[in-house]
Amino acid sequence: MITALKTQTRKARWLSAAVMAPLAGLGLTLVAAATLAADEAATIRAALAKVLPDYEPTSVKPSVVDGLYQVDIGPQVMFVTADGRFLIDGAIVDLKTRENIAEAAQAEARQRVMAGVKDEDTIIFPAKDPKHQITVFTDIDCGYCRKLHHHVDDYNAEGISVRYLFFPRSGVGSPSYDKAVSVWCADDQQAAMTAAKNGEQVAKASCDNPIQEQMALGGELGVRGTPAIVLENGEMVPGYVEPKRLAALLEDATDQASN
Repeated sequence: MITALKTQTRKARWLSAAVMAPLAGLGLTLVAAATLAADEAATIRAALAKVLPDYEPTSVKPSVVDGLYQVDIGPQVMFVTADGRFLIDGAIVDLKTRENIAEAAQAEARQRVMAGVKDEDTIIFPAKDPKHQITVFTDIDCGYCRKLHHHVDDYNAEGISVRYLFFPRSGVGSPSYDKAVSVWCADDQQAAMTAAKNGEQVAKASCDNPIQEQMALGGELGVRGTPAIVLENGEMVPGYVEPKRLAALLEDATDQASN
């Protein structure tokens, strides 16, 4: 700001001291506000460290609500008062715009985390003419997961690529978990996934696999049941969604993002 003012000195000679004084005061106010925000963020970090010593906040920043800070811990989002005393974990709705501020922040966090998931770390059924991509946390033995997969060609026809991550709800060591491992370790993962979803026997196989990591990621993202569909904007849609309806949801999300 100071450098910009210096370069404009000749053009700005006509500005009176009365006009420039408020600008200088504004600069001091911004510096003071930034310092205060940094102090409050440090207070919040210290308070959280006492109750959540194993978790380091990714970021602590002022929210759109005065006196309330947004705290990101990986894919998790919470809101904490400036004094670090009160934590809000739930909906925060702007009554003017009807927007759920907390869910919007959570979606951004999910989007950021999912952007780091590479295709090679998923089992992907790509669309020939891709317009959108969804990531689905799935369970081999879940009825609606099977219904979703039965329509995977229809999703692809709508321009939707489908990436699968495993989330066997019955846990590590269960038959569903073992099936997930066998599918992942199969020579043809896509064929094995389709066979397993059709209730067919898949050859038992084992190898180094990311199933437990995928389950942990799902837990961090808030997956409670399957299928759980994560859209490109980070929104999570629980359950089965018919292909054309999902395509419409994705188009609406794209339109909102561009406006």
